[in-house]
Amino acid sequence: MAILQNILLVCAALTTALVAGLFYAYSCSVNPGLGRLSDPEYVTAMQSINRAILNPLFFISFMGAPILLPISTWLTYGQSTPYRFWLLFGATVIYLIGVFGVTVLGNVPLNEELEAFSIQTASPGEITTQRVRFEGPWNTLHTIRTIASIVALLFTIIACLMSKTD
Repeated sequence: MAILQNILLVCAALTTALVAGLFYAYSCSVNPGLGRLSDPEYVTAMQSINRAILNPLFFISFMGAPILLPISTWLTYGQSTPYRFWLLFGATVIYLIGVFGVTVLGNVPLNEELEAFSIQTASPGEITTQRVRFEGPWNTLHTIRTIASIVALLFTIIACLMSKTD
């Protein structure tokens, strides 16, 4: 059982790290780069990115963490390492609310609204309005989920490093 528990914990850490890394890299490079584009270029690029990210590799990591973190937490409940349980519990709650919840309830609806916007039939003013309605809120939500994913990862890494006597 301990081997399976450790494998699940490492997989939880890995999937959390992949998401945190994706969001961090996006914050450091993609968002600033997109911010430099003209309004039509920005809307077109975000529509393309939002379509491209919907792929199996992304879903494995993004959905892996909210499945594996609670399982890892549950498997440590009542063991001789209560700090590991509480760290994993914290990582789970932070990920489920700050990453998964923010994405599903915030970023995804914004992405869907942007996807429904037809840049081909829109006036320059409508394109600017659409960008303003999208970019600021989306970036704010993205910052929240980036910080949450990093904190969840830190808690998970610390839990991984704890020995049976901690």
